Amino acid sequence: MDSQIYGRSIFFLIVFAIASLSTSTLAALPNNPQPKSHSPTTSSSSTKVAAATTTAQINSNSVLVALLDSHYTELAELVEKALLLQTLEEAVGNHNITIFAPKNEALERQLDPEFKRFLLEPGNLKSLQTLLMFHIIPNRIGSTQWPHPGSGRHHQTLCSSHERLHLATHKNDSRKSVNSAQIIRPDDVTRPDGVIHGIERLLIPRSVEDDFNRRRNLRTISAILPEGAPEVDPRTHRLKKPAAPVPAGAPPVLPVYDALAPGPSLAPAPAPGPGGPHHHFDGESQVKDFIHTLLHYGGYNEMADILVNLTSLATEMGRLVSEGYVLTVLAPNDEAMAKLTTDQLSEPGAPEQIVYYHIIPEYQTEESMYNSVRRFGKVRYDTLRLPHKVVAQEADGSVKFGQGDVSAYLFDPDIYTDGRISVQGIDGVLFPFEEEEAKAEKKTAPVVKVAAKPRRGKLMEVACRMLGAFGHDSHFSTCQ
Repeated sequence: MDSQIYGRSIFFLIVFAIASLSTSTLAALPNNPQPKSHSPTTSSSSTKVAAATTTAQINSNSVLVALLDSHYTELAELVEKALLLQTLEEAVGNHNITIFAPKNEALERQLDPEFKRFLLEPGNLKSLQTLLMFHIIPNRIGSTQWPHPGSGRHHQTLCSSHERLHLATHKNDSRKSVNSAQIIRPDDVTRPDGVIHGIERLLIPRSVEDDFNRRRNLRTISAILPEGAPEVDPRTHRLKKPAAPVPAGAPPVLPVYDALAPGPSLAPAPAPGPGGPHHHFDGESQVKDFIHTLLHYGGYNEMADILVNLTSLATEMGRLVSEGYVLTVLAPNDEAMAKLTTDQLSEPGAPEQIVYYHIIPEYQTEESMYNSVRRFGKVRYDTLRLPHKVVAQEADGSVKFGQGDVSAYLFDPDIYTDGRISVQGIDGVLFPFEEEEAKAEKKTAPVVKVAAKPRRGKLMEVACRMLGAFGHDSHFSTCQ
């Protein structure tokens, strides 16, 4: 009886195992019809997920992968910094594309450093994305599909419908071009979903160029007061009344108190002159003009940024010039400003103190300073950072400012000269000379030890005199 029950149990186990194996095998077959789900929401969501997964997958033979692995390393790096990989993956998944890739030299050495700095700033990510998408056309255009010589064709880009690329072929030499850039390597990289053409220069859309020019325009700078803004008198705390117009060269029409006032304590310069937004000494316009000149000159953007954005020194300089003062600015170039450490700029008011030491309340040019150091050797100029002075001397046929390791040479002379403000470019940042070195220069006389003679009493004085009268005082050391 027990053997029959044991045999039946083994039989049922074998049948159950065979049924389970057949069910799993049928489920694994691709053409096996699955049972219909009773939840339509679940089926639709699973379909969307599957479609999204299919779209996101990029073949290893894709033109996008070829771009990232190609010799256009500068363009590939910009694409990664612009966070455009997902957008380009979707574009490649929808249709073929044509990429116009600038050569590395065009992005490394031929591109304006200020414009490249503008593109890489975090706040200008949209402009960088627009610039890169301007180089991509959402259809495939090979070198054989170019317009005929003497004709052209406009194509829409991925950045916007308004920004278009003009493809043309020259009549004379049959050179292919896109906008103003020449195609130097047609069909450089060819893939099933796109093609890459090498071009000689970067293509800049109109919108990005307008954003860059708007950023450089000094009219949008809020650190400088607009023309005609009301000013408060610091003595009376009331609004200043606009002064009457004074013709150029006329004597100043000022109250007696203002005429005798020493002016701002930071600028012991000439006596005040006529001021006002529309009068002879328009300080704000002159400060705007010299900052604009710094930006156009190139290499002094950090100095202009400190004057306008980080501090209110531009406004202060405008007021000084409006009151009749003259200034000479020793402007360090960008390479010198980049060497400043965090400790030198972290203290409160550190940028202002650094710039104050580079402003001389005199009008000096390259010729006047060089003649002074040639004649007098060392010249000490007052600065707006009282009581410190900057030392100038002749060195290597030029003017050298500072002493010791903290020194700078006159690098770009007479960047801006208008009679009230003079800007001289230097190749280093100056710091006040420590007084300890001046003290060390004073030679201290050597200390000579003088042995003090022992003091003698009155009785000993009388005895020594008596012995001296007989000529025996030399025998006693006390009487010598």
